Amino acid sequence: MKSTSPHPDPLPKGEGTINLIVLISGSGTTLQNLIDQIASNQLNAKIILVIASKPGIKGIEIANAVKLPVCVVDRSQFLSVNEYSKRVFTEINRLQVDLICLCGWLCLLNIPMRYTHRIINIHPAMLPSFGGKGMYGKRVHQAVLDYGAKVSGCTVHFVDNEYDAGPIILQRSVEVLEDDTVQTLAARVFEQERIALPEAIRLFQENRLTIEGRCVHVRAAEDQTP
Repeated sequence: MKSTSPHPDPLPKGEGTINLIVLISGSGTTLQNLIDQIASNQLNAKIILVIASKPGIKGIEIANAVKLPVCVVDRSQFLSVNEYSKRVFTEINRLQVDLICLCGWLCLLNIPMRYTHRIINIHPAMLPSFGGKGMYGKRVHQAVLDYGAKVSGCTVHFVDNEYDAGPIILQRSVEVLEDDTVQTLAARVFEQERIALPEAIRLFQENRLTIEGRCVHVRAAEDQTP
């Protein structure tokens, strides 16, 4: 199946601000990166809502510090993925959102059809390796080191109804060094995450992504010279 656009009403290239909803489950470092990118005018976007999967996490403090709207939908209060997903998307449906970004979000969701190819996730490894249920944060980097992989990195992908399984938008790699620890590898990977997620958002915003089966094709930027 081929889709000529990842979202039903594409934003004209270079026009308008893209409205983002950010979903978090932990420290909020990726949320902070987006906040910084927007504040420095490197990303023409507005975060219209932050949804947290549990109370008391650092990411909520980061959102509150810059007065972003925050909604907590506590995963522990729901018995099933379906019930939880309905509650999360009830909050999302209240707003006019262009793109939903999972930024350290750890909860599986059932994606409504209207949001197909309108939700992206960033994962701290080169998918399809070192992904899936239970593979997040330090666990990913430890698995990379334990396996003896020579290259790691990060992946931005569209989200479907499985963990880390949607079509890949872009990846950025780092070399795994002989003396790497979980902490040193995580730090270098995160530097690439800081670049990769805003870039994927811009590609979406500029309507430069075409999806064909599992393949996401990136159209070259239009020539801006007179």
